[in-house]
Amino acid sequence: MRKMLAAVSRVLSGVSQKPASRVLVASRNFANDATFEIKKCDLHRLEEGPPVTTVLTREDGLKYYRTMQTVRRMELKADQLYKQKIIRGFCHLCDGQEACCVGLEAGINPTDHLITAYRAHGFTFTRGLSVREILAELTGRRGGCAKGKGGSMHMYAKNFYGGNGIVGAQVPLGAGIALACKYNGKDEVCLTLYGDGAANQGQIFEAYNMAALWKLPCIFICENNRYGMGTSVERAAASTDYYKRGDFIPGLRVDGMDILCVREATRFAAAYCRSGKGPILMELQTYRYHGHSMSDPGVSYRTREEIQEVRSKSDPIMLLKDRMVNSNLASVEELKEIDVEVRKEIEDAAQFATADPEPPLEELGYHIYCSDPPFEVRGANQWIKFKSIS
Repeated sequence: MRKMLAAVSRVLSGVSQKPASRVLVASRNFANDATFEIKKCDLHRLEEGPPVTTVLTREDGLKYYRTMQTVRRMELKADQLYKQKIIRGFCHLCDGQEACCVGLEAGINPTDHLITAYRAHGFTFTRGLSVREILAELTGRRGGCAKGKGGSMHMYAKNFYGGNGIVGAQVPLGAGIALACKYNGKDEVCLTLYGDGAANQGQIFEAYNMAALWKLPCIFICENNRYGMGTSVERAAASTDYYKRGDFIPGLRVDGMDILCVREATRFAAAYCRSGKGPILMELQTYRYHGHSMSDPGVSYRTREEIQEVRSKSDPIMLLKDRMVNSNLASVEELKEIDVEVRKEIEDAAQFATADPEPPLEELGYHIYCSDPPFEVRGANQWIKFKSIS
């Protein structure tokens, strides 16, 4: 009798261990999609802009939520590893700006191209690399996306050209990528990103001019997070209408905290470029929660109250979550499950990034070229030689 009671008890305890939330989510009927109003974009030299309503499917909503939450948690883990001195050197975090990288990716094709500045971790993830590869690159390990040699500012993936450390220098490169798209007759566009701090660089205006002359399929995108390092846009720019800076190039000013607004504006801009009309300019109004880099506490030029106000009213993850829950596209419990899964993924990636070995010194000259025969590279003096293998 006791054995039978024990067996029944084990069966019942096994049943009770199933997460109640999973059963609840599985049994609930969710809507397949919902229509939302989005903020109208300000326009420059355009008669019509992106739509002011859009449809979000449940599948897309869950995907966007997971991706934004992964980027957020990845950046917070990078902050923690940096403070533990496991990540060293330059490190610029993008938490708060998740709607930009996820929304831009949602509006283009995988075959399209993207190049950005040094706040690149989110774009590296949305372009297809894993959290493991990104965190391992930050810690300088062999399993990193650049074999541990690039670090925070130099990450690359297919059709993703970094991660560039020189302020504004990626913009002419982006115009060059767009030129290659046009020259090769491909129906592709290049998203060329820079910040409000870089927007006053002369080389950006040279790139505008050439792109307009040659009608290149280039979307110039200014991520305006209101501060170039520690200088507010009002103190740095005579005109803060960055979407008008192209003058002869049409422009859009977009709510960069709303992923749906970014997605629709990107689709509109990409269709404009693919139609052969030439370049277009987008200004994404966004906000970063961290300082400019890890050496910047981020509160000497703005107040903690300002940061908290943005978090409470305009956080991109919170905005998407509220929309999905209020429109029956998802439940709070389901989104919490995603949060738990994301945290576990980040922890597993962090363990890999701290346990993976560093690249050996003899590989210092490797991967200079992608498909060349081995050759020797001179070191710090003429007697030191390193072999370079593609």
